[in-house]
Amino acid sequence: MSIIINIVIFSAIFGYTIFTLTKFMKKSKEGKCSSCGSKNGCNTKE
Repeated sequence: MSIIINIVIFSAIFGYTIFTLTKFMKKSKEGKCSSCGSKNGCNTKE
């Protein structure tokens, strides 16, 4: 029974890690200003 619990916990951690890394990679490919939450009000110049 404890092996099943360990597998479930490991799968949850591994799945969240993959989800977070893919989200980070998508944002990093968009560039600095494209990934920002306030795209419309940005005063910075690249």
